[in-house]
Amino acid sequence: MAKRPESESFIDMFGKFGRDLKLPNVDVEAILAYHARNLEALEKSARASAAGASALLSRQREMLQDTLREITHMAQSYRAPGNPQEMMQKQAAFARKSFETALKNAGEMAELARASGTESIEILRSRIKEAMEEIRAGDDKR
Repeated sequence: MAKRPESESFIDMFGKFGRDLKLPNVDVEAILAYHARNLEALEKSARASAAGASALLSRQREMLQDTLREITHMAQSYRAPGNPQEMMQKQAAFARKSFETALKNAGEMAELARASGTESIEILRSRIKEAMEEIRAGDDKR
């Protein structure tokens, strides 16, 4: 599989955008320098969200493979000769196991999504807190 090229950072994208606008009397580099940490936090948060989404999709794929394996096993066991009562017991056991697995998987997916969202928000929350402290420090200097 070919390796994807690294995408531009938010700072690089905004810098290029500002330079391409060619507005007079606007120091794009100074603006970017002033907001660099904000943009870096935004980029880090986006990467954390993307990593969380990737982990979520990967785990869903694993769960689907497990489910398909279980269905295959169940279908093969139906072919074995048995009395109707035994078949009903197998069906009931499979239905119970399927329901329990679905509940467990739903809980795991919810936890993965929560953890991913929490990490992303914590990155932004931390930067907002730092920015507020910077503003307060600036007010104290007046």
